[in-house]
Amino acid sequence: MSAMTTRMKVGWAVITVLVLVYALFPVLSILATSFKLPSELNLGTFLPAHWTWTNYEQILGPEGSARDLFLPSLRNSIGISLIATAIAVVLATLAAYAIARLDFPGKRLILTTALGVSIFPVISIVTPLFNLWRNIGLYDTWAGLIIPYLSLTLPISIWTLAAFFRQIPWELEQAAQVDGATTWQAFRKAIVPLAAPGVFTTALIAFFIAWNDFVYGISLTSTSRARPVPAALAFFTGASQFEEPTGAISAAAVVVTIPVVILVLLFQRQIVAGLTQGAVKG
Repeated sequence: MSAMTTRMKVGWAVITVLVLVYALFPVLSILATSFKLPSELNLGTFLPAHWTWTNYEQILGPEGSARDLFLPSLRNSIGISLIATAIAVVLATLAAYAIARLDFPGKRLILTTALGVSIFPVISIVTPLFNLWRNIGLYDTWAGLIIPYLSLTLPISIWTLAAFFRQIPWELEQAAQVDGATTWQAFRKAIVPLAAPGVFTTALIAFFIAWNDFVYGISLTSTSRARPVPAALAFFTGASQFEEPTGAISAAAVVVTIPVVILVLLFQRQIVAGLTQGAVKG
């Protein structure tokens, strides 16, 4: 392949800049809005005329008007997302291993069903799930959100991990069994460590899916007992009925985005390695 010409390099540089601007402009706009005074929200300016922490004080300060709404929902999001991710990764690891290693009738049907569930519109099952949860006592509880979150995280986790397990040579597990290891010991000590990048990547993807859910959170909760952050943002109000809570919502959006950004920046190499390993045959 011939080296890139100067014209091609300039073209790719321009495309890269345009993509970055397109992707980062909404984020920067929300960040700038979070530092604006309520009186500056409708001026049409991108940067605030007077930088202020007022919006962050509303959601985090001891006397903030939205503190009692935001902090419990942040706690709920962290707890529910972590539990849903842990359960999804454990179940998906076992299921993906069986699908990749064992031959049994209906294996392809299971993968197809998992894919179908992952693309099924969530809004279509919210109403019957709402009625069921009310009848059995799971409405407005952590378990009432963790179980539906598994329908979002488990299918994609199975698909992703099954690809990783297919890349691991079968001979390694057989060698461990020849050395006296049981099937479980061979799986735990020989296979899982090799699949660690895939398991880690799958866990991050599952966490992001659960962390960003809005439909289940707004439909299956009614109080701060279990309401996650995306749903809580819909209940933010201004200081009066004539004031929009745009600044407070922007500040909350920045706060809940920080953990995601930190995770991606800290583990970007593992994420890329995990995704490429599962995508390349051999």
